[in-house]
Amino acid sequence: MRGVSTGYRFADALARAGDALPAPVLEYLMTGAGEGISAAEAGEAWRALRLRPRVLRDVSTVDLTTQLLGEATHLPFAVAPTTLQRAVHPEGEVAMARACATAGQLLVVSSNAGSTFAEIGATGARWWLQAYLTQDRSRSAPVLETAVAAGAQAVVLTVDTPVVSTKRYAGDTVWEATDPALLRVNFPVGADPAQDAEKATDLGPADIAWLTTVTGLPVVVKGVLRGDDAVRCLEAGAAAVWVSSHGGRQLDRAVPTASALPEVRDAVGEHAEVYVDGGVRTGLDVLVALAAGADAVFAGRAPVLALLDGEEGVWTWQQTWAAELVEAMRLAGVATVPQVRPAGLLARP
Repeated sequence: MRGVSTGYRFADALARAGDALPAPVLEYLMTGAGEGISAAEAGEAWRALRLRPRVLRDVSTVDLTTQLLGEATHLPFAVAPTTLQRAVHPEGEVAMARACATAGQLLVVSSNAGSTFAEIGATGARWWLQAYLTQDRSRSAPVLETAVAAGAQAVVLTVDTPVVSTKRYAGDTVWEATDPALLRVNFPVGADPAQDAEKATDLGPADIAWLTTVTGLPVVVKGVLRGDDAVRCLEAGAAAVWVSSHGGRQLDRAVPTASALPEVRDAVGEHAEVYVDGGVRTGLDVLVALAAGADAVFAGRAPVLALLDGEEGVWTWQQTWAAELVEAMRLAGVATVPQVRPAGLLARP
């Protein structure tokens, strides 16, 4: 089935999606909050950073393997949680998971997924569950328990969504135009969608310990943009922190993750892993993010647009970014992912 990758380019994938997907689906995937300022400037923030390459280094062999929460993964970039994958391709998260299993890539699955956790787990992919907590915490427990039973290896607690921000859509929203069977299939039969969608407005440090107790899994806190908040998460028992602005979909005018990442890394030091997402579009962007302090880089829109061609499309995205990253590492004078941050590649203002 697989030959030489023909290459993935985000702009090309977006143009193809514009022709192939219903307008409400594409609008949902790409729209940011408010005026879309944070969503629009995320990519440029990475491109504005500069590198200080090293020379006279042996880069004959480049190894992209890295450790995430104590387990090796073959790629330092991973798939972020995204809803409505089955609206992009009929196999949705299952096709995404199969590609991740083949590549040895980490996958984070949305709690609103349109494929069952059992189907995802059966692919053999390493996966974590993204979770929101509801105002009534007990309503979150069944989905968590189902994910644990299906093989989830960590819980990613999204903390930047006490309420869902206002989006400006041109016409019908995706929820009005999409079959409800394409999402939330892991919620209990007969669950009340309104109550289960009600986000907790009183999230606090104790919820990290509660999640750890309920699931027995490490908890990653996603949605951190400040160093002091990152430290607070770790003190509460988080295994790692994830620098994210929710793809610019929550508080508009929030700082770009490229700007927030160095502060968070400085605050955390080497006491825990730090991840980042937001506006990453190429393998070179991945290197810049690693140099700026990330242990791993997550992408949401890029792999979901690649999913338009199913598992094969995701594979093409993976191979393209991997090849771009290998070339960038060679030119920067680093041969392994653990070498990137200590090499001091990032030119700070």
